[in-house]
Formats: sequence, C-alpha cells, structure tokens
Amino acid sequence: MELTTHLINDTINLYKWALTIADKRVEKWPLMDNPLPTLAISSSYLLFLWLGPKYMQNREPFQLKKTLILYNFSMVIFNFFICKELFLAARAAGYSYICQSVDYSDDPNEVRIAAALWWYFISKGVEYLDTVFFILRKKFNQVSFLHVYHHCTMFTLWWIGIKWVAGGQSFFGAHMNAAIHVLMYLYYGLASFGPKIQKYLWWKKYLTVIQMIQFHVTIGHTALSLYMDCEFPHWMHYALICYALTFIALFGNFYYQTYRRTPRQPREPKAAKALSNGLSNGLSKGLGNGAVVVGGKVEEKERSSGVDNGNGRRKRKGRAKRD
Repeated sequence: MELTTHLINDTINLYKWALTIADKRVEKWPLMDNPLPTLAISSSYLLFLWLGPKYMQNREPFQLKKTLILYNFSMVIFNFFICKELFLAARAAGYSYICQSVDYSDDPNEVRIAAALWWYFISKGVEYLDTVFFILRKKFNQVSFLHVYHHCTMFTLWWIGIKWVAGGQSFFGAHMNAAIHVLMYLYYGLASFGPKIQKYLWWKKYLTVIQMIQFHVTIGHTALSLYMDCEFPHWMHYALICYALTFIALFGNFYYQTYRRTPRQPREPKAAKALSNGLSNGLSKGLGNGAVVVGGKVEEKERSSGVDNGNGRRKRKGRAKRD
C-alpha cells in the first residue's frame, strides 16, 4: 500500500513539473487546460463500444445514407483546411522539413501552426463518429481492434502533442496525415452513394498502402531527426517511433488478411466425401442408367425411352404428360 501511495505521489509531482514546461499559448484553448475532458470523451467512446451493440442487437440497422454523405464530405473539407493551414503557415515561418524546433513565441505564423495542430487534434475526436455510424448501421465487423486502437489513441495522445509541442516537428506528421485523410474521406463519401458509384472505386486497397508508407516515412523522418540531434524533445521522438511501429504491424496484418491471403476452401464433410467416392467408384453405371442423387440419396428415374415401371407394362416413348 505504501509503495502504491509513493507511486501515485510521484506521478502527480511529475505531472505538475511537466505543466511548468507546457506550451503557455494553448492552455486556455478548449480541452487544453487539463486532460480530464479528453479522457472523459475517450472513455465515453469506449463505453459506447460496449453499450452500442447491445442497444442495436434487436433493432433494424439505420441506413444513414444522407448523413454519411454529409459527414464524409465535411471531413474532406475539414482535413483539407488543416492541411492547407499547416502548409501555408509553415512556409511563411520558414519551416524545415528535416529538423524544426518548437517556437513558443506569439509570432503570428507560429500561433497559426499551433492553431492548425489544435484543429487536427479536434478532428481526431470528431472521427469517433466513424465508429458510432458503424454500430448504428450494425456493421460490427468493421469495428476491429485496429479501428478502435487507431481512433482512441490518436485523439488521446495528440492532447499531449498539443499541450507540449504545438509546433516544430509536430507539423510534419499532422500535415501528411491530414492529406491522406482527404483522400480517405473522399473515398468514403463517394462510396456512401451506393453500388452505382462503388463499382468505380478501385483504389480502396491503395489507401491502406499509402497509410503504411506514411508510417515508414514517419519513422525514417524521426530517426533522421534523432541522428541529427534535432532540437526537439527526444522523448517525443522515441514515443513516435514506437507508436508508428504498432501501426505498421496492425495495418500490415490488415492488408495481408484483406488483400493477400488466399481464402481457405471449406472442407468437405466426411459423409459427403465418402458418398461421392462411393458413387464414382460403385454406382457410375447405375447413374448412367438413370440414377440421380437427390439430397444425398440415390434415387431411380425412368428414362423417356421406357423402363419397367413395376406392373409389367412398358412406358411409351415420348414426352411425359404434365400434371
């Protein structure tokens, strides 16, 4: 018990010390004063993951076609805005794409970058609606571990990024990810129109490829910054590399399972296999003379040319009359 108390106290003291080096520009911005609102939103998301399927279990799925079209194209515009703001502000501030430290001043371009990164953080909270719509439409198979891990951690961990490093190297990953999300939500928006449009959307799997390339670029860019001893918090660099590695593993497994793995053929039941072998080996002549398999049983049928029907008469040649 005493060890637990010391651990809690040390954690609290570490957090208080960390607040002394946090970005003072963002502390009064919505959700940025302390982590509790962000944690409450993420906890509510996880709670909905548990209660949502129970609520929908005996209900018809919602269609939400118009809602999905509006939502997805709104996210296209939102991510394009973030991408544009980061690009123009970073260019105006003379940012380097190789190594860029955080400038905590009130320079208009630096504040603009910090604001764009805050909007990027907010967008990750809005993306929780992806999961809400899946559950309301009873697309439970879409709510995979990768899906939940990606959404929950991005929103929660980016609070840390905005709180301490709202600028500098942080702009690179957010800029790249926002551009990819423009393409991703454009695909989802077009797919929301239904089968008439979906048949032309051949580029779905390439979105996964682009995302995997993004994570490799992130690791390479971060490793280069460490090698150059870039003036950016090293703890953030190491955390980012570890985080990107988890995504490479999860997205790589998703790509393999979805696009590369050969589907396993269903195994033939032993009884059906034995029957098939018996028919081919012992009843081939019988089948050729009028035997037919119906429901796993071998039955006889009369040939139109005439067979003995059991009362000594022979059936006339020709077509049988309809009942």
